[in-house]
Amino acid sequence: MICALASAVCFGTASVFQAAATLASTPGSGSGLDAALLLRALRQWRYILGLGLDGLGFVLQIIALRSIPIYAVGAALAASLAVTAVVAARVLGVRLSRTEWGAVGVVCAGLGMLGLSSGAEGDTAGSTALRWSMLGIAVAVLLVGAVAGSLPGRSRALILGLGAGFGFGVVEVAVRLIDSADLVNPALYALLIGGGAGFLLLTSALQRGSVTTATAGMVIGETIGPALVGVVWLGDRTRGGLEWPAIAGFAVAVAGALALARFGEATAAPDEGRDSAARAVGATP
Repeated sequence: MICALASAVCFGTASVFQAAATLASTPGSGSGLDAALLLRALRQWRYILGLGLDGLGFVLQIIALRSIPIYAVGAALAASLAVTAVVAARVLGVRLSRTEWGAVGVVCAGLGMLGLSSGAEGDTAGSTALRWSMLGIAVAVLLVGAVAGSLPGRSRALILGLGAGFGFGVVEVAVRLIDSADLVNPALYALLIGGGAGFLLLTSALQRGSVTTATAGMVIGETIGPALVGVVWLGDRTRGGLEWPAIAGFAVAVAGALALARFGEATAAPDEGRDSAARAVGATP
């Protein structure tokens, strides 16, 4: 659980630095899969720093996924939105309201309940059909990203973020379906395609809308579906008699993260001349 929380800190902090870098880059083609945008962002130190944090977070995520249920890891990663809000307040000068700080506390409370009630990872091996399904979802994420760039405003950021979440959710499940470097295992290719597609979609979402909106879509995509897969197909369970605290903790943590996305949006036009990166995380003037 410590590794899962540390992973959330890495991902949440990386989002702020990557958002600042992508916003400073020349606008892309409008496609959700804009490799040129990624290449331009890679020229900036802030994006490189965020990329390094993403890499560290991914390693910690894999360690957590091999030790505790997917639903616990997913809920911990949902806390990355709370981390994004807090880091944005420090790095970008965004002022958080009392409601936002309350939502951060709610996320922490939910994670505490989940940490006390979650058991060990499930011992059920995934079926061949599940492995191929993960590969199919990863390819579908690529197709969605290719057309999502034409959507308007907030819808575009939300769909791109949601697609990124599904891509990262595929990674969460695929990690549990890979026992060795088997080149004929569809889950291996699902992990590579899902992770790559998710990263590209999130990069585009960060430039084309609010960081909190994009991250909220990502939270939904990478928590609910993978949690259900873990419970139904991979045997994830809670500690004896603590099913309801686990369910409540998961729901509270995810709801708190989504509340941050909603209340993080600007309620009025930002001050003239305000830094564009601060506007991107929904700064309230």
